Amino acid sequence: MQFKTIAIHSHQHPDPVTGAVINPIYQTSTFAQEDAGVHKGWDYSRCGNPTVDTLAGVLADLEGGKHGYCFSSGVGALVTMCNALFVPGDHLLIGDDVYGGTFRYTTKVLAKYGVEIEFIDMTDPQNVEKAIKPNTKMVYMESPTNPLLKLVDIAAINHIAKKRNILTCVDNTFASPYLQRPIEMGVDIVLHSTTKYIGGHSDVIGGALVLKDDSLNDAIRFHRNTIGANPDPFNSWLTLRGLKTLGLRMDAHCASALELAQYLENHEAIETVFYPGLPSHPQHELAKKQMKAGGGMISVRVKGGEKEARQLLKSVKVFTLAESLGGVESLIEHPALMTHLSVDPKVRQEIGITDNLIRLSVGIEDVADLKADLAQALQVISGKAPATV
Repeated sequence: MQFKTIAIHSHQHPDPVTGAVINPIYQTSTFAQEDAGVHKGWDYSRCGNPTVDTLAGVLADLEGGKHGYCFSSGVGALVTMCNALFVPGDHLLIGDDVYGGTFRYTTKVLAKYGVEIEFIDMTDPQNVEKAIKPNTKMVYMESPTNPLLKLVDIAAINHIAKKRNILTCVDNTFASPYLQRPIEMGVDIVLHSTTKYIGGHSDVIGGALVLKDDSLNDAIRFHRNTIGANPDPFNSWLTLRGLKTLGLRMDAHCASALELAQYLENHEAIETVFYPGLPSHPQHELAKKQMKAGGGMISVRVKGGEKEARQLLKSVKVFTLAESLGGVESLIEHPALMTHLSVDPKVRQEIGITDNLIRLSVGIEDVADLKADLAQALQVISGKAPATV
């Protein structure tokens, strides 16, 4: 089956009792047992639940992995993975431009337990080669990165890591499995915030891990059960519902984002546009190689500084000023003041998260309305229209 068919039919069959076409929500904490320790595959919903397990199975199939696990958030997936795989003295290599929550957890929590954290620019695979140490346990990648939309050559970095028996993980949230499949490039683990494109409707929080094979399955399953960062059945059902239209939504996100990126690139009030689907993106050829399309995220630097950036945020009417991304509605945010506020200001400046950087999550509204909204807001910061009161 092809991607869009898998999203609708994999692990999802009419209910054998009632014939219901849509999978039921098994909103239960516990399950009856025929005898002590004898049950139908589930005993307690923290350890497993039919609704949650269906979602995990579909995600594994869409990513081309063998095992899937769902969590209460993307950070919950990250924490569980790190608890399962790292011990004091291990070395973790991370891309320097990552989600603020990843930066916060690894530097403020994981590092306290003796894990050495090192951030490097992974746009050049040779930087990874040079940074590897005898105690390196994992190379952790984001591609595209958050918020600068840099790409890493997943296959090349995975090849470097595998020569030294080092684990690899890719946060695939921005691309989704519809645009990019890291496991096909040899990666061991794919991580998602299912809150974003997979859920797709800004009404649920969740996370997931997909494993390439059996090698890490026992450790992840044990720690998932032990730590308890599991999602509830209703949230999983909502995510499963959203997942059915992932392919259709991503086609719309990508088409509109490309059109808006092209428009913004030629606007006098914009200094720089970051979008992998543009030929001007420094890794555009890599994007064509490992992604199906450029994605639904755009970052821009407006001409000026924080004042102009704030004015743009206040002037839009269709875009909503809010954190998160990947929903059907378009969002706009200021990384330095919002999603990446926990990153040290000096580090933010070093990696390019400047005060005039704006991140756009392009929804599935009519692109003409989105373009008109940006046009009128950019007129305000250009001084050609009055500011919104």
